[in-house]
Amino acid sequence: MTGQILAERYEVQRLLGKQTGRQTLLARDLQTQALVVIKQLFLGSDFEWQELKLFEREAETLKALAHPAIPRYLDYLEIDEPDTKGFALVQTYVEGKTLEEHLRSGRTFSESEVKELAKSLLEILIYLHEEQEPPVIHRDIKPSNILLHSRSAHSVGQVYLVDFGSVQNQAAKFGGTITVVGTYGYMAPEQFGGRSVPASDLYGLGATLIYLVTGLHPTELSQQDLKIQFADRVTHLNSNLVDWLEWMTEPSLNKRLSSAGEAWLSLKNPRPTDKNPIAVQRQGSDIKLTKNSEFIEVIIPPQGVGFGLIAMLSGVIAANVTLYINFHNGDINPLLFLILGSFLAVAGVLKFIDALFVEVRLRIDRQQISYISHLLGWEWYYCPPAPRQDIGQLEIEQIEYTRRGTKNKLSRVSQIIMQAGNQKYQLGMKQGLSESEIEWLATELSQWLGLKIQITLRDDKKNKWF
Repeated sequence: MTGQILAERYEVQRLLGKQTGRQTLLARDLQTQALVVIKQLFLGSDFEWQELKLFEREAETLKALAHPAIPRYLDYLEIDEPDTKGFALVQTYVEGKTLEEHLRSGRTFSESEVKELAKSLLEILIYLHEEQEPPVIHRDIKPSNILLHSRSAHSVGQVYLVDFGSVQNQAAKFGGTITVVGTYGYMAPEQFGGRSVPASDLYGLGATLIYLVTGLHPTELSQQDLKIQFADRVTHLNSNLVDWLEWMTEPSLNKRLSSAGEAWLSLKNPRPTDKNPIAVQRQGSDIKLTKNSEFIEVIIPPQGVGFGLIAMLSGVIAANVTLYINFHNGDINPLLFLILGSFLAVAGVLKFIDALFVEVRLRIDRQQISYISHLLGWEWYYCPPAPRQDIGQLEIEQIEYTRRGTKNKLSRVSQIIMQAGNQKYQLGMKQGLSESEIEWLATELSQWLGLKIQITLRDDKKNKWF
């Protein structure tokens, strides 16, 4: 096989791997003199069309990707020779050893190297899951599909994610067929039912890192309620890293880290490992914030009587006085006076009750987000609850406006907006929060959710605000 020329261009150097119906070759591109990897799929008696679909999908996916840590697509060939028929995918060659090879040779990885490796792979997954539309799911993350190049005593080396033969995007369907792909021990439970989501890749990454810190294949470790039991074998590791790995490999999708971005932030800013809730208080604020690894809750007490309420009530009184004068002078009929006067009075009373008695409670746990108002034992939803995994955006919206009664003098108010599916959850102006309280709450929510804060500026200068 060595020296064979494929497509009059690629000279085979050696065989890299072989399995039934497939083989992988190292070859030299005679046009560029660069080394390339050629993956071949053969049409034989045991050939299944499903394999060709996956092979073609891998080629199409690599063609659309452009990331320095992912092999680049170069060519796609049809093999039509007297004794061999099939297809070949040509991609760039990455020099290095797989994590599997490092482990089998007896190499070990320090805690700092494991974290460095995790961050590098999460950055690749952020690119695949969050920067591609639709998201690209690898579905087979494991030690043999991760390459390290130029590893040194001070660095884990350049990290590459290879072998996209099981790749799927979330828009791809096989009709009514259930397709189970992946490698046992690294497959998330949902993959056994043919379902793959971005969090499935997080499970594979977590299981891979558990192999690194224990030196044991995940199937060699015991399980309890489908959870990999490894903590007793890594007592030398920081408890925050152990908790993070357990979080990555939660069997339940509702309890597992849901995105690569969230996982990256959680690795950098560990969640409280104590299951007992801790209260966080900001100096000068009456807001109560409670959190642990399972939930975060923000309680905003009634605003009380402040300048805003006094100004609003003064406006209501002034409007009623104006109405009465107009009614007394005969400029407005009695029915209209009664309707407008009643409306203003009810609005004033409701605002007064809201300011003095209504408590607002925002709670996010691993299942859902809820936003509830409490009044003397009664409660109602500001917005209907939404699944926790639907929270995809955390934003501080800053609104510039012209204050009523001033000559083009600009002011600014801010509010926190969380988008969960079609629902928007807002904290800020309505609850009378200060700028510092908004920044504090947004930071706490960002760290707990693992979402970056987006800052947007909205121009509302045409409207006059009180």
